[in-house]
Amino acid sequence: MNLLHKNNTNALPKAKSTDTHDFGEGSISGNILRLAIPMTLAQLINVLYNIIDRIYIGHLPDVSTQALTGIGLTLPVITIITAFANLFGMGGAPLCSIERGRGNQKEAEAIMGNAFTLMVICGILLTILGIVFRRPLLYLFGASDSTYPYAESYMTIYLLGSVFVMMGLGMNAFINSQGFGRIGMQTVLLGAVANIILDPVFIFGFRMDVRGAALATIISQFLSA
Repeated sequence: MNLLHKNNTNALPKAKSTDTHDFGEGSISGNILRLAIPMTLAQLINVLYNIIDRIYIGHLPDVSTQALTGIGLTLPVITIITAFANLFGMGGAPLCSIERGRGNQKEAEAIMGNAFTLMVICGILLTILGIVFRRPLLYLFGASDSTYPYAESYMTIYLLGSVFVMMGLGMNAFINSQGFGRIGMQTVLLGAVANIILDPVFIFGFRMDVRGAALATIISQFLSA
C-alpha cells in the first residue's frame, strides 16, 4: 500500500495538450493579430496562382494572346467554384467555432464533417455540369473560335481538380477557426510554391501549353488539400 502510494505521488503530471488554441485566453487584439496576419498573407499568396499562370503563358511563342484570353474566359467558372468553397468553408467554420466555444466537441466535429461532405459532393456536381456545358458557357462568357480551344483545354483540366480546389480553400477556414493560422498559411504557401515549380515544367518542358498550367494548378491544390 505504501509503495503504491509512493509511486502515485511521484508520478509525472499529465502534460497539457498543445494541439488546440483557446480564444478565451490572452487579449482580444492579440488573438486577432495572431490569426489576421497569416490569413492575410495566405490570401495574397493565393493570388499568385493566376498571376504565375499568366506570366508563363504570356511567354508562349505566337499564341500567347489567344492563350491568355482563353484563360481569362475561365475566370467566372473559377469564381463559381471558389464561391461554393467559401459557402461551406466560411459558412461552416464560424458555426464550428461557436460549438467548440460551448464545449460541444461532437457537434463541432459533425458540422466540420458535413461541410467537408458537401464540398466533395458539390465539387463533383460542378465538375460534371461544367464539363457537360463547357462549350455554351465559354461562348456565353465571350469566347471566339480562336480562343475557345485554349479556354476549353484549361477549363476541362481545372474542373477535374475542382474537388481538391474546394477542399484546399474550404477546409482551410476550419484550420484558421481553430487558431492554427500559421498552418493555414503554410498549406496555401505549399501549393503556391509547387505551382511556381510545376508551371514551367508542364508548359515548356512537356509542351502542354495552357493544359500544363491547369495541370500544375490542380496538382498544387491537391498538395494544399
